[in-house]
Amino acid sequence: MIKLDSLDTSAADVVVIGGGPAGATTAALIAEAGYSVVVFERESIPRFHVGESLIPATYWTLDRLGLVEKLKASGFPKKFSVQFVTESGKETSPFYFDEFKPHESSQTWQVWRDDFDRMLIECAEQRGAEVVCEAQVTEVVFDADQVTGVQVRPAGDQEGDSRFVSAQVVVDASGLSAFLASRMDLKEADPLLRKATVWGYFRGAARDAGRDEGATIILQTEGKRSWFWYIPLPDDMVSVGCTGNLRYMFPGGGVDLEALWSREMARCPAMQRRLADAKREGPLRTTRDFSYKATTAAGDGWVLVGDAVGFIDPVYSSGVYLALKSGEMAADAVVNGLATGDVSGERLGAWKESYDEGVMHFHKLVYAFYTPGFSFGALLRDHPECTEHLANILMGNVFEPGVGALFEAIGDVTPPSEDEPSMVPMAEEEEN
Repeated sequence: MIKLDSLDTSAADVVVIGGGPAGATTAALIAEAGYSVVVFERESIPRFHVGESLIPATYWTLDRLGLVEKLKASGFPKKFSVQFVTESGKETSPFYFDEFKPHESSQTWQVWRDDFDRMLIECAEQRGAEVVCEAQVTEVVFDADQVTGVQVRPAGDQEGDSRFVSAQVVVDASGLSAFLASRMDLKEADPLLRKATVWGYFRGAARDAGRDEGATIILQTEGKRSWFWYIPLPDDMVSVGCTGNLRYMFPGGGVDLEALWSREMARCPAMQRRLADAKREGPLRTTRDFSYKATTAAGDGWVLVGDAVGFIDPVYSSGVYLALKSGEMAADAVVNGLATGDVSGERLGAWKESYDEGVMHFHKLVYAFYTPGFSFGALLRDHPECTEHLANILMGNVFEPGVGALFEAIGDVTPPSEDEPSMVPMAEEEEN
């Protein structure tokens, strides 16, 4: 990794904006195919990022990148399952992935994102990509409708010299800032998924034993106005966050985060028990999770990947998987386009229809989670044949044939407005 003043080229086959999981995956696979790739990352690497829980389907892209063995050798906690806790504190049976797919891919990991993201960007470097840190792309340059390159300058230096780097293709992996989609007015927000999240990191929290020690746990709060995540991490740390409707979490805009945290903790006795002997390390953090998608994923000489092409509510931990998968699909399209001399939007975005269909399954499952009166437990009691379809979506196998049959059984699901209660149990069990 280098700084901008050490970059000795003014041209590349591909420029990637952003060095997170989507950008690193795209860069690695394009460079592996023999094309010159420059990645511009605005921050230094490693850098902090939330989103620590991987789902099983990440295995296949990580395997293609040659990173599975490194993850096996890491100290990241192994994740075998996800578990849900209802608003009454009732703990449902853990959802063990390998019971539905007996393959090593059904065990995944809970990761520190700085270490994980660095592993990915180093993979891109090892395959030939040049990674430039603390470099901010200020403009994607067009000639008519065709992208010709980018203007870039040292990050944080408003007076710094800007330089032009030409490229046949520019990949926007800029994350939630969605550099191109924002500037081209391509973002389409979901008005029913306007959420806010507050989270922090705790040492010494209670963990379950054996295979359950590394499980992601989703806990409802009383009244179903919010939910907590609980993600075990290395060194006796856990990531704990609370998500709810924006207006409920931040009424009037501003809010005392400590008071908000105390309010929601008081409504979740199951989380209180887990954190009873824990100590928070560092401040509470907050983000506003507005789900959206880009109406178009590509144009002549440009393509969007990861959060730059869309963002979904974090309840099912799909973010890293979709970053890796979109990066992989886009990389294949870019390699194909460069090989044939066709970097049109039609060629570079040929993967999006298939990708959108898979993402739609996550999206509908999120809608079901937030729909009042809906219960997956009741659904599966009435439609046991849907269990495997639900399992596939929770594991990230959203591109498997037939998984959409789950939603034929579910029917219409509509989350409430921002001012209404929003949570229902993920999977109720029969009362004894």
